[in-house]
Amino acid sequence: MELFFQQLLNGLTIGGVYSLVALGLTLVYGILHVPNFAHGAFYMAGAYVAFYLMGSLGLNYWLAMAGSAVAVAVLSMLAERLVFNPLRNAPPLHDMIAAIGILLFLEAGAQALWGADFHRMSSPYGQLVEVFGLTVALQRLLILAGAVWLVVLLHLFLTRTTTGATIVAMAQNRDGAALVGIDATRVTLMVFAISGALAAVAAVLYAPINLVYPAMGHLVITKAFVIIILGGMGSFPGAIVGGLIIGLAEAFGGFYFSTDYKDLIAFVLLVLILSVRPQGLFSKGAH
Repeated sequence: MELFFQQLLNGLTIGGVYSLVALGLTLVYGILHVPNFAHGAFYMAGAYVAFYLMGSLGLNYWLAMAGSAVAVAVLSMLAERLVFNPLRNAPPLHDMIAAIGILLFLEAGAQALWGADFHRMSSPYGQLVEVFGLTVALQRLLILAGAVWLVVLLHLFLTRTTTGATIVAMAQNRDGAALVGIDATRVTLMVFAISGALAAVAAVLYAPINLVYPAMGHLVITKAFVIIILGGMGSFPGAIVGGLIIGLAEAFGGFYFSTDYKDLIAFVLLVLILSVRPQGLFSKGAH
């Protein structure tokens, strides 16, 4: 039974990271209706910025996380202004190709600056602790707490503030939102900033128990797309539930079957659930 709860905790941990990345992705999709493949590169950039701030400038973990969130939020807004905005009236395929171009550009930039080697990010929370009889790494508890806190904070922001209401209104009907005076440019930039900051924080939370390398965003963005399709494109609760389902499936599948197949499990689950419910677990509009 102890092993079961250990895997449950591991699944919730990685599920929390996936949910944060998927939330940013689904927010952008809700506004632009374009799959932002560059989101994986923003996740990677967040890890590298924090790695640089801690390693070269000597900042502590939390300041590095804050600096990384700000830097990637700015980077994400620049991508919107310089790449996605000029393509607003172009066919959707152009946006997708542009997003892949940003992904490759940022990866090449990271490789030029830090090389292709794997780097390990240090954390002040590397010790093991006892929780209800389980021995767990403190960093995993930090990831779980951080993911829950950010999801609650984002939910309150979207549902309890006027600014959040403008984002929801624009996601539901962009033209209608413009007619009632909502500044579409400001809201779009804000969504990209939030999306980038979420990706950066997720990367900094997860990097100490993983590694930092230029292609680290590939698998994460692939699974984030699986999650938002599984949960329902553009659905806020779908991104959270989908992330937890994939995280738990990976943890239990890797433990009871083989870790060699844990990445495959996400895609098998996607096929199985979509064959029963093609629109995803949550319909769009359940923001």
